[in-house]
Amino acid sequence: MAMDATTMTAAADRDFTRSEERQVVLASTLGTVFEWYDFFIYGSLAVFMSSVLFPPDNPTAALLASLGALAAGFVIRPIGAILFGRIGDMVGRKYTFLITIVMMGGSTALIGFLPSYATVGHAAWISLLVLRLVQGLAVGGEYGGAVIYVAEHSRADRRGLLTGWIQITSSIGLALSIIVILGTQAFMTEEAFKVWGWRLPFILSIAMLAFSIYVRAKLHESPVFARMKAERRLSKNPVRDTFGRWSSLRLILIALFGVTAGMGASYFTGQFYVMIFMQQVVKIDLQTSYMLMAVGLLIGSPSFILFGWLSDRIGRKWLMMAGLLLAAVCYRPMFASLMEAGNPQLVAATRSAPVTVHADTASDACSFGLAASLLNTHGDHAKPCVQAKKLLIAGGINFSYAAPLEGQAVAISVQGRTVQGYDPAAYRKVLGEAGYPAKADPAQVASAKIVLLLVIMTIVVAMIYGPVASFLVELFPANIRYTALSFPYHIGAGIFGGFLPFFATYLSLAVGDVFAGLWYPVVITSVTLLIGVIVLPNKPQLAKEL
Repeated sequence: MAMDATTMTAAADRDFTRSEERQVVLASTLGTVFEWYDFFIYGSLAVFMSSVLFPPDNPTAALLASLGALAAGFVIRPIGAILFGRIGDMVGRKYTFLITIVMMGGSTALIGFLPSYATVGHAAWISLLVLRLVQGLAVGGEYGGAVIYVAEHSRADRRGLLTGWIQITSSIGLALSIIVILGTQAFMTEEAFKVWGWRLPFILSIAMLAFSIYVRAKLHESPVFARMKAERRLSKNPVRDTFGRWSSLRLILIALFGVTAGMGASYFTGQFYVMIFMQQVVKIDLQTSYMLMAVGLLIGSPSFILFGWLSDRIGRKWLMMAGLLLAAVCYRPMFASLMEAGNPQLVAATRSAPVTVHADTASDACSFGLAASLLNTHGDHAKPCVQAKKLLIAGGINFSYAAPLEGQAVAISVQGRTVQGYDPAAYRKVLGEAGYPAKADPAQVASAKIVLLLVIMTIVVAMIYGPVASFLVELFPANIRYTALSFPYHIGAGIFGGFLPFFATYLSLAVGDVFAGLWYPVVITSVTLLIGVIVLPNKPQLAKEL
């Protein structure tokens, strides 16, 4: 990597003015705001899209398919990282992330104009899938271009601070999407929103896209890339130089297993899964959970910049490792506190009236395979025993197993009363009489405590996510930086992080504990912490050479 030292000094040829820094940061952050805005509105509005764009005969399958399109976008992100990384390392940073913002923003906006299934049949959901794949490809190249462009315009003592502004945009994008969704719903009836109003958050993103293109089109090329190009030291084949040489492949593996895998798991736990948990497990109503999340994000978001700035002063590695440690140790008790603050009646019922599921857990009648769950195979989830477990977990209810009753695939017992077979109405009746609430009582929701917990979770995430951009930029040589940085980031965020809600739900169903899903981020952050402490460099070789 020493051969890259001359190239890396390009940004030091002159000091950029604060006005120039602001323009660079603004142009770069707009794309990541867009990325997270799209992610959240799609996930939040999937239930409405599924009823319009998919066959209406099976609503559950339609919802799963619409969420599957979201997952497909995550899976394809690493491919986009390689594709646009190659372009970014050969053609330039500016033009590449100008292309990605057009593709990403255009795909998001076009979802709002898709014809319904009733109008064009299967072409409706096929078009949605295509747009999600295009969006996923573009996102694969967006983040790398943004953080590299900012870092290559930054002095070493301001690199963490300035890239920290990109990291904060994830929370800004989520908060913005909540505001737009709630604002849209406030101006129309529930039925109108269900039929066509869900399209507006997508369509309104056109304004964000137009402004992003305008700002980015005015930018100049990164000084580091311009210097390499002038000296004819660009990589002729960035993909080969990245993955075909052990020196660079080793850095990718270090980045992935030493920080980005844990980063993805912690981020999606503390910024996304926590909202699913509030809505589906704690049973707080949608509008209240959205508002609490928005307030928590807005209060906690400045910590991304704080830890980016702090990493300029004390180093990146140990801040990120401290964040991983706190995530591994604190997520379980923080989610338990969230349950107590949001639905104390549910917590009291869990303690006073434990639920028992009578089933043969070793038999096929009560099992559901991981692969079948991932593929949404209907057969496994139609089993009475599996349906019973799903009903309980969906109600935020923990349960333990006992021996099956003769002649029954499943039965539940609570407070000495037993309901044989799978009977949803009877289940809800006996559970309600045992004190289990159907939803959280708004009067008992401790909003201030919940916001405090959400702020703390955001701070934990920020300790990892705030410094990681500058760390990754400093880790890789400039001639392959776009490709090499983007790949481990999107494996960590898109795969380890993106699939967290699925694996968390699977573990909860399998174990019978609504908190069991937290083992997924706890294990990943713990393993990443161990590897990172051992192999992650505290001061990457290129840190002072940008």
